[in-house]
Amino acid sequence: MTDPVSLRPAKPNEIDALTDICLRSKAHWGYDVAFMEKSRDALTIKPERVQSGDVVVAELHGRPAGVAAIAPDEDGYEIEVFFVDPNAMGKGVGAHLFQALVSLAAKRGITQLTIASDPNAAAFYEKMGARPIGSVPSESMPGRRLPLLKVDIAKALQSNARKV
Repeated sequence: MTDPVSLRPAKPNEIDALTDICLRSKAHWGYDVAFMEKSRDALTIKPERVQSGDVVVAELHGRPAGVAAIAPDEDGYEIEVFFVDPNAMGKGVGAHLFQALVSLAAKRGITQLTIASDPNAAAFYEKMGARPIGSVPSESMPGRRLPLLKVDIAKALQSNARKV
């Protein structure tokens, strides 16, 4: 049986559809309308990010089911975007996306990635091998703090190789 999840670079003409996945994924966790509106800019896939080649789309049965991206930050690189369509959660899409970002980082010579995680997603990242290193202030909600995690790329690659 073939794997129903496939990965590919994002295309400029699908920015709106990918942003919709981000918004629906975030809303899945029960955030109210005011929170979602304050988060809209952070959840919008930007054309320049797609053009950078750092945005990965996961397709499930040929349809976009998740989107993830890495980006430079003040300390190196971070997982800037990571969202799975609520209808695709629990079907391996997130694990495929995570592995794709690890591979992309390795190809770019990046040795570690940080993640300012939604509190609802921190356990997923830990399951993927990220380790908690503290917390950071939310960009969209003053007073809110987000778990901060770090991924060691070499360790993540070794872990992925053992799973294959």
